[in-house]
Amino acid sequence: MARRLIAGPNDIFICDECVEVCRKILLEEENELSAQFTGDIPTPREIKSYLDLFIIGQDNAKKALSVAVYNHYKRIANPARDPEDVEIEKSNVLLIGPTGTGKTLLAKTLAKKLKVPFALVDATTLTEAGYVGEDVENILLKLIQNAGGNIAAAERGIVYIDEIDKIARKGENVSITRDVSGEGVQQALLKIIEGTIASVPPQGGRKHPNQEMLRIDTTDILFICGGAFVGLDKFIERRVVQHPMGFGAEVREKNTKNLKELYDALHPDDLIHFGMIPEFIGRLPITVSLEELKRDDLKRIITEPRNAIVKQYQASMAIDDVKLEFTEGAINAIADTAIKQKTGARGLRAIVEKLMTDIMFDIPSMEGSKRVIITQDVVEKAEAPEIHPLQKSA
Repeated sequence: MARRLIAGPNDIFICDECVEVCRKILLEEENELSAQFTGDIPTPREIKSYLDLFIIGQDNAKKALSVAVYNHYKRIANPARDPEDVEIEKSNVLLIGPTGTGKTLLAKTLAKKLKVPFALVDATTLTEAGYVGEDVENILLKLIQNAGGNIAAAERGIVYIDEIDKIARKGENVSITRDVSGEGVQQALLKIIEGTIASVPPQGGRKHPNQEMLRIDTTDILFICGGAFVGLDKFIERRVVQHPMGFGAEVREKNTKNLKELYDALHPDDLIHFGMIPEFIGRLPITVSLEELKRDDLKRIITEPRNAIVKQYQASMAIDDVKLEFTEGAINAIADTAIKQKTGARGLRAIVEKLMTDIMFDIPSMEGSKRVIITQDVVEKAEAPEIHPLQKSA
């Protein structure tokens, strides 16, 4: 079977098999990881618009990240050609915000938009070389694996290091014991984050003599570090809030700034007091603070994004010929539950999953089309949802 490709005096026909091959090639190109950047770097406005599709709120953080990422890849696409040219240094990013505010999702979505390899690692698993745990080079191995072994693409990738606050040293004073999972990891990360040619064991694990290594240049890899930094606000407040003392001093009410306002006043010294070493902070020049999610933000997260939790369950139930609906009261109750549990957006799926378990267990055994309504009482009082037969239109 052949179909006409171009109509006219000189008709061109192409067979169905060739059409299918072309379609696969186009899909592969669409999903291909970019190893080189030329003039096709999305603008900061385009990057933020894409982030808006998946992440609710956090406008200031999205703007700052969009600008940082655009400048980073613009720098890669326009390297200094002359030794006397100004060399633009890369700008790694530090994300600070409570748990469940979207730090990981921001980094993952950025990599998806730019079609670059992405690696997500947990700082708590890392230790100084020679000790039980993962060496910092294993971060780069994950990036290479996610790039399908394409080292050129991996060298343009994004690495997100989560829980970076957990490798803070145990105190401001130098410890007499070796801090192999805290300050030791910060020291080990310095060269990789700044830019170096690292040797990575191809199978992971420890380095061994005579072992063939993968060589990867980290100069153009963007590192984004994120953490909740619980207690950091106290160091900032101690610095910015005045506490008058003595006779005749004017008594003022305690400053009740929220976390976002305090983090906006963040100074590198606050991070040093928290336990990060100055050299490490210096390699993360862009600090972005995320706001704690409010009730309205959580409600929008439940329903609005392209992959919103409600849309996922509606799509899943539709396969069983079920129309799933959530009332406004149910959405409010789910958001309130997440706030009480202090889990942010991360806890929403667990809350909805708990509601849906019994329904998803029984529904496949019921015949006919159905309409299931999740109400506020289903969320708050664990009552059974309303189930109505659905009449198919003729």
